[in-house]
Amino acid sequence: MRNKEEIKELLEYFRTTDNKELKFDEEAIFAAYEKNNDHQSLAIKILSILGGLLASLAFIGFLFLTGIYDSTAGLFILGSISIIGGILINTYYDKIILDTVSISSYIIGYILLTMGFVKLEMSENTISLIFIMIAGLTLILARTYIISFISVLVINGAFLTMIITSHNDDLAHLYTSVLAILLTFVFLKEAKIISLHNALSKLYNPVRIGLVISFLAGLILLGKSDLIDLSGEYLWISSVVIILTILYVLSRLFERLNISGTQQKAGIYIISTLILLPTILSPAISGAILIILLSFLVNYKTSFVIGIIAFIYFVSQYYYDLHFTLLTKSILLFSSGILFLGLYLLTRKKLTSNEKV
Repeated sequence: MRNKEEIKELLEYFRTTDNKELKFDEEAIFAAYEKNNDHQSLAIKILSILGGLLASLAFIGFLFLTGIYDSTAGLFILGSISIIGGILINTYYDKIILDTVSISSYIIGYILLTMGFVKLEMSENTISLIFIMIAGLTLILARTYIISFISVLVINGAFLTMIITSHNDDLAHLYTSVLAILLTFVFLKEAKIISLHNALSKLYNPVRIGLVISFLAGLILLGKSDLIDLSGEYLWISSVVIILTILYVLSRLFERLNISGTQQKAGIYIISTLILLPTILSPAISGAILIILLSFLVNYKTSFVIGIIAFIYFVSQYYYDLHFTLLTKSILLFSSGILFLGLYLLTRKKLTSNEKV
Protein backbone atom coordinates (compact mmCIF):
# COMPACT_ATOMS: atom_id res chain seq x y z
CA MET A 1 0.00 0.00 0.00
CA ARG A 2 1.41 3.39 -1.01
CA ASN A 3 1.81 6.16 1.57
CA LYS A 4 0.65 9.74 1.03
CA GLU A 5 3.95 10.96 -0.36
CA GLU A 6 3.97 8.21 -2.98
CA ILE A 7 0.38 9.05 -3.92
CA LYS A 8 1.32 12.70 -4.37
CA GLU A 9 4.26 11.73 -6.56
CA LEU A 10 2.00 9.49 -8.64
CA LEU A 11 -0.56 12.26 -9.15
CA GLU A 12 2.19 14.69 -10.08
CA TYR A 13 3.57 12.19 -12.55
CA PHE A 14 0.22 11.94 -14.32
CA ARG A 15 0.00 15.73 -14.47
CA THR A 16 3.43 16.11 -16.07
CA THR A 17 3.16 13.24 -18.55
CA ASP A 18 -0.30 13.95 -19.96
CA ASN A 19 -0.71 16.60 -22.66
CA LYS A 20 -4.05 17.73 -21.22
CA GLU A 21 -4.43 19.47 -17.89
CA LEU A 22 -5.52 16.93 -15.32
CA LYS A 23 -7.38 17.80 -12.15
CA PHE A 24 -7.66 15.46 -9.19
CA ASP A 25 -9.84 15.67 -6.10
CA GLU A 26 -6.90 15.08 -3.79
CA GLU A 27 -8.99 15.39 -0.62
CA ALA A 28 -11.32 12.63 -1.79
CA ILE A 29 -8.38 10.45 -2.86
CA PHE A 30 -6.63 10.83 0.50
CA ALA A 31 -9.91 10.28 2.36
CA ALA A 32 -10.46 7.04 0.45
CA TYR A 33 -6.88 6.02 1.18
CA GLU A 34 -7.26 6.70 4.88
CA LYS A 35 -10.51 4.73 4.97
CA ASN A 36 -8.89 1.77 3.24
CA ASN A 37 -5.71 2.02 5.27
CA ASP A 38 -7.60 2.20 8.55
CA HIS A 39 -8.62 -1.45 8.34
CA GLN A 40 -6.94 -3.65 10.90
CA SER A 41 -4.21 -5.99 9.82
CA LEU A 42 -4.99 -9.64 9.18
CA ALA A 43 -3.42 -10.56 12.54
CA ILE A 44 -5.80 -8.22 14.37
CA LYS A 45 -8.73 -9.62 12.40
CA ILE A 46 -7.72 -13.17 13.30
CA LEU A 47 -7.39 -12.22 16.97
CA SER A 48 -10.81 -10.57 16.77
CA ILE A 49 -12.29 -13.77 15.35
CA LEU A 50 -10.61 -15.91 18.02
CA GLY A 51 -11.80 -13.50 20.68
CA GLY A 52 -15.27 -13.73 19.24
CA LEU A 53 -15.15 -17.52 19.35
CA LEU A 54 -14.05 -17.57 22.99
CA ALA A 55 -16.67 -15.00 23.95
CA SER A 56 -19.31 -17.02 22.10
CA LEU A 57 -18.38 -20.19 23.97
CA ALA A 58 -18.51 -18.36 27.30
CA PHE A 59 -21.90 -16.85 26.51
CA ILE A 60 -23.29 -20.18 25.31
CA GLY A 61 -22.18 -21.68 28.62
CA PHE A 62 -24.05 -18.92 30.45
CA LEU A 63 -27.18 -19.60 28.38
CA PHE A 64 -27.01 -23.27 29.33
CA LEU A 65 -26.98 -22.26 32.98
CA THR A 66 -30.11 -20.15 32.44
CA GLY A 67 -31.90 -23.11 30.83
CA ILE A 68 -32.79 -21.34 27.60
CA TYR A 69 -31.97 -24.49 25.64
CA ASP A 70 -35.24 -25.96 26.95
CA SER A 71 -37.21 -23.44 24.87
CA THR A 72 -37.16 -24.04 21.11
CA ALA A 73 -38.86 -20.71 20.42
CA GLY A 74 -36.38 -18.93 22.67
CA LEU A 75 -33.45 -20.47 20.78
CA PHE A 76 -34.82 -19.33 17.42
CA ILE A 77 -35.71 -15.83 18.61
CA LEU A 78 -32.40 -15.20 20.38
CA GLY A 79 -30.45 -16.82 17.55
CA SER A 80 -32.09 -14.62 14.93
CA ILE A 81 -31.58 -11.49 17.05
CA SER A 82 -27.91 -12.40 17.55
CA ILE A 83 -27.24 -12.82 13.82
CA ILE A 84 -29.04 -9.60 12.88
CA GLY A 85 -27.41 -7.73 15.75
CA GLY A 86 -23.94 -8.94 14.74
CA ILE A 87 -24.49 -7.78 11.16
CA LEU A 88 -25.79 -4.36 12.23
CA ILE A 89 -22.99 -3.74 14.73
CA ASN A 90 -20.32 -4.68 12.21
CA THR A 91 -21.96 -2.56 9.50
CA TYR A 92 -22.36 0.69 11.42
CA TYR A 93 -19.36 0.61 13.76
CA ASP A 94 -15.66 0.19 12.91
CA LYS A 95 -13.93 -0.41 16.25
CA ILE A 96 -11.85 -3.43 17.28
CA ILE A 97 -13.81 -4.10 20.46
CA LEU A 98 -17.11 -3.84 18.59
CA ASP A 99 -15.73 -6.16 15.91
CA THR A 100 -15.31 -8.78 18.61
CA VAL A 101 -18.85 -8.14 19.88
CA SER A 102 -20.32 -8.43 16.38
CA ILE A 103 -18.39 -11.62 15.65
CA SER A 104 -19.49 -13.12 18.97
CA SER A 105 -23.11 -12.20 18.31
CA TYR A 106 -22.99 -13.55 14.74
CA ILE A 107 -21.44 -16.88 15.76
CA ILE A 108 -23.74 -17.25 18.77
CA GLY A 109 -26.70 -16.82 16.43
CA TYR A 110 -25.63 -19.80 14.33
CA ILE A 111 -25.01 -21.93 17.43
CA LEU A 112 -28.43 -21.12 18.90
CA LEU A 113 -30.18 -21.78 15.59
CA THR A 114 -28.36 -25.10 15.33
CA MET A 115 -29.58 -26.06 18.80
CA GLY A 116 -33.12 -25.09 17.83
CA PHE A 117 -33.02 -27.09 14.61
CA VAL A 118 -31.66 -30.12 16.44
CA LYS A 119 -34.52 -29.93 18.94
CA LEU A 120 -36.88 -30.02 15.96
CA GLU A 121 -34.98 -33.10 14.74
CA MET A 122 -34.16 -31.54 11.39
CA SER A 123 -31.61 -33.34 9.24
CA GLU A 124 -28.04 -32.10 8.91
CA ASN A 125 -28.51 -31.44 5.20
CA THR A 126 -31.56 -29.26 5.81
CA ILE A 127 -29.74 -27.30 8.51
CA SER A 128 -26.75 -26.85 6.19
CA LEU A 129 -28.96 -25.56 3.35
CA ILE A 130 -30.62 -23.05 5.71
CA PHE A 131 -27.21 -21.82 6.87
CA ILE A 132 -26.05 -21.46 3.27
CA MET A 133 -29.07 -19.24 2.58
CA ILE A 134 -28.50 -17.17 5.75
CA ALA A 135 -24.78 -16.70 5.03
CA GLY A 136 -25.48 -15.90 1.37
CA LEU A 137 -28.03 -13.26 2.38
CA THR A 138 -25.51 -11.86 4.86
CA LEU A 139 -22.95 -11.48 2.06
CA ILE A 140 -25.47 -9.46 0.06
CA LEU A 141 -26.52 -7.23 2.96
CA ALA A 142 -23.45 -6.81 5.19
CA ARG A 143 -20.50 -6.23 2.82
CA THR A 144 -18.11 -5.83 5.77
CA TYR A 145 -14.80 -7.65 5.96
CA ILE A 146 -15.02 -9.96 8.96
CA ILE A 147 -18.72 -10.83 8.72
CA SER A 148 -18.34 -11.51 4.98
CA PHE A 149 -15.26 -13.65 5.66
CA ILE A 150 -17.10 -15.72 8.28
CA SER A 151 -20.11 -16.04 5.95
CA VAL A 152 -17.89 -17.54 3.23
CA LEU A 153 -16.56 -20.03 5.77
CA VAL A 154 -20.10 -20.89 6.88
CA ILE A 155 -21.20 -21.53 3.29
CA ASN A 156 -18.26 -23.78 2.48
CA GLY A 157 -18.42 -25.44 5.89
CA ALA A 158 -22.08 -26.26 5.24
CA PHE A 159 -21.17 -27.89 1.92
CA LEU A 160 -18.49 -29.99 3.64
CA THR A 161 -20.98 -30.94 6.35
CA MET A 162 -23.45 -32.17 3.74
CA ILE A 163 -20.70 -34.23 2.08
CA ILE A 164 -19.62 -35.84 5.33
CA THR A 165 -23.07 -36.45 6.83
CA SER A 166 -24.46 -37.89 3.59
CA HIS A 167 -21.65 -40.48 3.63
CA ASN A 168 -20.61 -39.55 0.08
CA ASP A 169 -17.05 -38.73 1.08
CA ASP A 170 -15.75 -38.96 -2.48
CA LEU A 171 -17.73 -35.78 -3.25
CA ALA A 172 -14.89 -34.02 -1.43
CA HIS A 173 -13.00 -34.32 -4.72
CA LEU A 174 -15.76 -32.38 -6.46
CA TYR A 175 -15.75 -29.76 -3.69
CA THR A 176 -11.98 -29.28 -3.92
CA SER A 177 -11.97 -29.25 -7.73
CA VAL A 178 -14.72 -26.62 -7.92
CA LEU A 179 -12.95 -24.45 -5.35
CA ALA A 180 -9.64 -24.77 -7.23
CA ILE A 181 -11.28 -23.45 -10.41
CA LEU A 182 -13.25 -20.77 -8.53
CA LEU A 183 -10.15 -19.64 -6.62
CA THR A 184 -8.17 -19.34 -9.85
CA PHE A 185 -10.95 -17.30 -11.46
CA VAL A 186 -11.21 -14.95 -8.46
CA PHE A 187 -7.44 -14.40 -8.31
CA LEU A 188 -6.88 -13.87 -12.03
CA LYS A 189 -10.01 -11.77 -12.68
CA GLU A 190 -9.55 -9.35 -9.77
CA ALA A 191 -9.67 -6.15 -11.85
CA LYS A 192 -12.75 -7.25 -13.76
CA ILE A 193 -14.62 -8.39 -10.64
CA ILE A 194 -14.06 -5.26 -8.54
CA SER A 195 -14.90 -3.00 -11.48
CA LEU A 196 -18.31 -4.60 -12.09
CA HIS A 197 -20.01 -3.14 -9.01
CA ASN A 198 -19.08 -1.28 -5.84
CA ALA A 199 -20.53 -4.11 -3.74
CA LEU A 200 -18.19 -6.62 -5.39
CA SER A 201 -15.18 -4.41 -4.66
CA LYS A 202 -16.10 -4.45 -0.96
CA LEU A 203 -16.65 -8.20 -0.92
CA TYR A 204 -13.63 -9.16 -2.98
CA ASN A 205 -10.93 -9.28 -0.26
CA PRO A 206 -12.92 -11.17 2.41
CA VAL A 207 -14.34 -13.58 -0.16
CA ARG A 208 -10.89 -14.23 -1.61
CA ILE A 209 -9.24 -15.09 1.70
CA GLY A 210 -12.37 -17.02 2.72
CA LEU A 211 -12.07 -19.15 -0.42
CA VAL A 212 -8.38 -19.77 0.32
CA ILE A 213 -9.19 -21.05 3.83
CA SER A 214 -12.12 -23.11 2.52
CA PHE A 215 -9.91 -24.61 -0.20
CA LEU A 216 -7.33 -25.53 2.45
CA ALA A 217 -10.07 -27.21 4.51
CA GLY A 218 -10.90 -29.40 1.52
CA LEU A 219 -7.22 -30.17 0.99
CA ILE A 220 -6.84 -31.20 4.63
CA LEU A 221 -9.75 -33.62 4.26
CA LEU A 222 -8.07 -35.14 1.21
CA GLY A 223 -4.61 -35.10 2.77
CA LYS A 224 -5.55 -36.79 6.06
CA SER A 225 -6.73 -40.27 5.17
CA ASP A 226 -8.22 -40.88 8.63
CA LEU A 227 -10.63 -37.92 8.54
CA ILE A 228 -13.03 -39.24 5.89
CA ASP A 229 -13.40 -42.52 4.04
CA LEU A 230 -12.07 -41.84 0.54
CA SER A 231 -12.01 -44.40 -2.23
CA GLY A 232 -8.51 -44.84 -3.65
CA GLU A 233 -9.76 -45.21 -7.21
CA TYR A 234 -11.08 -41.61 -7.28
CA LEU A 235 -8.14 -39.96 -5.54
CA TRP A 236 -6.61 -38.82 -8.81
CA ILE A 237 -9.64 -36.77 -9.91
CA SER A 238 -9.03 -33.66 -7.82
CA SER A 239 -5.27 -33.94 -8.46
CA VAL A 240 -5.77 -33.85 -12.23
CA VAL A 241 -8.07 -30.81 -12.00
CA ILE A 242 -5.63 -28.96 -9.74
CA ILE A 243 -2.62 -29.85 -11.91
CA LEU A 244 -4.40 -28.63 -15.06
CA THR A 245 -5.29 -25.44 -13.21
CA ILE A 246 -1.64 -24.99 -12.21
CA LEU A 247 -0.54 -25.38 -15.83
CA TYR A 248 -3.06 -22.72 -16.82
CA VAL A 249 -1.72 -20.37 -14.15
CA LEU A 250 1.78 -21.02 -15.50
CA SER A 251 0.62 -19.85 -18.91
CA ARG A 252 -0.44 -16.55 -17.29
CA LEU A 253 2.84 -16.43 -15.42
CA PHE A 254 4.73 -16.59 -18.73
CA GLU A 255 3.28 -13.20 -19.63
CA ARG A 256 4.56 -11.63 -16.43
CA LEU A 257 8.02 -13.18 -16.81
CA ASN A 258 8.15 -12.28 -20.53
CA ILE A 259 8.67 -15.90 -21.52
CA SER A 260 7.64 -16.17 -25.16
CA GLY A 261 9.90 -18.87 -26.57
CA THR A 262 8.14 -22.12 -27.42
CA GLN A 263 11.08 -24.20 -26.20
CA GLN A 264 11.23 -22.34 -22.90
CA LYS A 265 7.51 -22.80 -22.33
CA ALA A 266 7.69 -26.48 -23.25
CA GLY A 267 10.65 -26.98 -20.90
CA ILE A 268 8.83 -25.33 -17.98
CA TYR A 269 5.70 -27.37 -18.67
CA ILE A 270 7.75 -30.56 -18.68
CA ILE A 271 9.60 -29.66 -15.47
CA SER A 272 6.34 -28.65 -13.79
CA THR A 273 4.67 -31.89 -14.83
CA LEU A 274 7.60 -33.88 -13.46
CA ILE A 275 7.30 -31.99 -10.18
CA LEU A 276 3.56 -32.57 -9.96
CA LEU A 277 3.40 -36.21 -11.08
CA PRO A 278 4.55 -37.59 -7.68
CA THR A 279 1.63 -35.69 -6.09
CA ILE A 280 -1.04 -37.35 -8.22
CA LEU A 281 -2.16 -39.31 -5.14
CA SER A 282 -1.79 -36.27 -2.89
CA PRO A 283 -3.94 -33.39 -4.18
CA ALA A 284 -3.17 -31.45 -1.00
CA ILE A 285 0.39 -30.77 -2.18
CA SER A 286 -0.59 -29.64 -5.67
CA GLY A 287 -3.36 -27.53 -4.09
CA ALA A 288 -0.83 -25.74 -1.89
CA ILE A 289 1.35 -25.12 -4.97
CA LEU A 290 -1.68 -23.61 -6.73
CA ILE A 291 -2.19 -21.18 -3.84
CA ILE A 292 1.49 -20.20 -3.94
CA LEU A 293 1.48 -19.58 -7.69
CA LEU A 294 -1.74 -17.58 -7.64
CA SER A 295 -0.52 -15.47 -4.72
CA PHE A 296 2.82 -14.87 -6.43
CA LEU A 297 1.11 -13.90 -9.67
CA VAL A 298 -1.09 -11.23 -8.04
CA ASN A 299 1.40 -10.36 -5.27
CA TYR A 300 -0.96 -11.37 -2.44
CA LYS A 301 1.42 -11.89 0.48
CA THR A 302 -1.10 -13.23 3.01
CA SER A 303 -2.16 -16.26 0.99
CA PHE A 304 1.41 -16.66 -0.28
CA VAL A 305 2.58 -17.26 3.30
CA ILE A 306 -0.45 -19.49 3.95
CA GLY A 307 0.38 -21.49 0.82
CA ILE A 308 4.02 -21.99 1.83
CA ILE A 309 3.07 -23.14 5.34
CA ALA A 310 0.44 -25.48 3.89
CA PHE A 311 2.90 -26.82 1.33
CA ILE A 312 5.50 -27.64 4.01
CA TYR A 313 2.86 -29.34 6.15
CA PHE A 314 1.33 -31.37 3.30
CA VAL A 315 4.73 -32.49 1.98
CA SER A 316 5.77 -33.60 5.47
CA GLN A 317 2.47 -35.43 5.93
CA TYR A 318 2.73 -37.07 2.51
CA TYR A 319 6.21 -38.45 2.99
CA TYR A 320 5.43 -39.47 6.57
CA ASP A 321 2.50 -41.56 5.33
CA LEU A 322 4.49 -43.27 2.56
CA HIS A 323 5.30 -46.88 3.30
CA PHE A 324 8.87 -46.55 2.04
CA THR A 325 12.21 -46.88 3.74
CA LEU A 326 13.91 -43.78 5.11
CA LEU A 327 16.49 -43.92 2.28
CA THR A 328 13.78 -43.99 -0.42
CA LYS A 329 11.95 -41.09 1.21
CA SER A 330 15.20 -39.11 1.35
CA ILE A 331 15.83 -39.71 -2.35
CA LEU A 332 12.30 -38.57 -3.21
CA LEU A 333 12.69 -35.42 -1.13
CA PHE A 334 16.12 -34.70 -2.65
CA SER A 335 14.81 -35.13 -6.20
CA SER A 336 11.81 -32.90 -5.54
CA GLY A 337 14.08 -30.29 -4.01
CA ILE A 338 16.33 -30.26 -7.08
CA LEU A 339 13.32 -29.74 -9.36
CA PHE A 340 11.97 -26.89 -7.23
CA LEU A 341 15.38 -25.20 -7.09
CA GLY A 342 15.63 -25.42 -10.87
CA LEU A 343 12.23 -23.79 -11.29
CA TYR A 344 13.14 -21.11 -8.74
CA LEU A 345 16.42 -20.25 -10.47
CA LEU A 346 14.64 -20.01 -13.81
CA THR A 347 11.95 -17.63 -12.53
CA ARG A 348 14.50 -15.65 -10.51
CA LYS A 349 16.67 -15.19 -13.58
CA LYS A 350 13.72 -13.94 -15.63
CA LEU A 351 12.56 -11.56 -12.91
CA THR A 352 16.07 -10.15 -12.51
CA SER A 353 16.43 -9.59 -16.25
CA ASN A 354 13.03 -7.86 -16.32
CA GLU A 355 14.06 -5.52 -13.51
CA LYS A 356 17.21 -4.53 -15.42
CA VAL A 357 15.15 -3.72 -18.50
